[in-house]
Amino acid sequence: MKKKIFFVALILFIVFLNSMILIVSTAILKDKLSAVRDKCLAEHYVIASSLIGDMQALEQRGNHVEENIDSLMRLYSRYLQGKGNGLAVAFSGEWIYESPALALEENMILPPDTGYSQERLVYMENGDHPVLCVYGIFPAPWQDYGLMYIGDLGDTIQSWRHTKNILFLTGAAVIFTMSFLLFQFLNIIFRPLRQISSTSTKIANGNYGSRIPVHGKDEISSVAHNFNLMARQVEIQIKQLEDAAEQKQQFIDNFSHELRIPLTAIYGYAEYIQKAHMSEEERYECTQFIMSECSRLQNMAYQLLDMALLRRDEMKDSDCPVKELFVQSEKAMHMRAAEKRIRLTYELSENLVVRGNMEQLLILTNNLIDNAIKASRPEEEIRIFAYSEKSNIVVEVKDHGIGMEAEQMSHIKEAFYRVDKARSRAAGGAGLGLSICEKIMRIHHADMSFVSEPGAGTTVKLSFPA
Repeated sequence: MKKKIFFVALILFIVFLNSMILIVSTAILKDKLSAVRDKCLAEHYVIASSLIGDMQALEQRGNHVEENIDSLMRLYSRYLQGKGNGLAVAFSGEWIYESPALALEENMILPPDTGYSQERLVYMENGDHPVLCVYGIFPAPWQDYGLMYIGDLGDTIQSWRHTKNILFLTGAAVIFTMSFLLFQFLNIIFRPLRQISSTSTKIANGNYGSRIPVHGKDEISSVAHNFNLMARQVEIQIKQLEDAAEQKQQFIDNFSHELRIPLTAIYGYAEYIQKAHMSEEERYECTQFIMSECSRLQNMAYQLLDMALLRRDEMKDSDCPVKELFVQSEKAMHMRAAEKRIRLTYELSENLVVRGNMEQLLILTNNLIDNAIKASRPEEEIRIFAYSEKSNIVVEVKDHGIGMEAEQMSHIKEAFYRVDKARSRAAGGAGLGLSICEKIMRIHHADMSFVSEPGAGTTVKLSFPA
């Protein structure tokens, strides 16, 4: 692209400059020829006037002009010889005199008789010496005579050619200088484009952190700025894709691990039942364990199904009274809490309404209460309360259980992550509850935060837009 612009601009400049030089040189030549023409006309007039007077004087003395023309013209020819000019005289259509230094062409045709008042200019090439001729007829009674003044144009043409050569040499120097400046200018103009090309190549090769330095506020700087924004977005998208791929791979690894443990146990106990001799009590214990592991797998399948249903990030929202949410949650979680002798306390200071999906909000609340039950010790209390805070509606689930450390809190929203793997597995947990809760909160454009200390319990704060 740069080469094309360079050569096109250079060719146009050369054509334009040479055209201007030709126009200027032609104008100079015309001006010089016009000056020579005026000079030749003036000298022709002076010599013709003086020669007529001399011819009249000869006639008065009784001499013939034709016989004495050489003596008459000698003085004029000697005067013009030093200038390189010459004279010629014609009588009745024939040349009767010519300057010694002048060599007229043979059978040269005289200009037609147009009268003295209309001089005729004739330009002719006499070999390598261009000349300008002025021919005029004398007035009566000398109308048979004609005088031709021949001016030498050699010096004029040579001076013009010298001037023309200087102009073209100057033009060549200007073209060379302009070529260099144009090349440097195009380098400056195309430098950001080269940087864009180089940076885009680096990005294409995987170096997504490459950026273009932005200087100035012109159009190219704007392009570079927008390119950097685009590169940043690409880098962010690639980072998100890498994180998503890593999370998916981690999900697959964890899911494979979670499936392998119960399936191995089920297969082992089933094989033991098939091949070993055992009592009814032992058989019952084995089948009871198989049923427990199957129940855990079933619970995991239900939770995965919940996650799949939430994948589209869609919901059919409506007004959901918090009071009704607490009533349904208490019915669902009362027996679960009673098994561990844990008290569930629901508190609501006013009639609050959340805009959302009641079924999803119930799954959210029950998952958080279920986690609190797993983390709590017998005879402890779990408080679920709601209140207004500025422009938000807040629901909190607070327990006094084992709590979590900061490192553990940074991973609790990951699928299949469990703070206490042994305790969660024994309780039938798969580590999917908080992943489901996070998706539900995102669908409802709400925030979920955790406050926890080891041994002091955990508080989960749900903040919904009013």
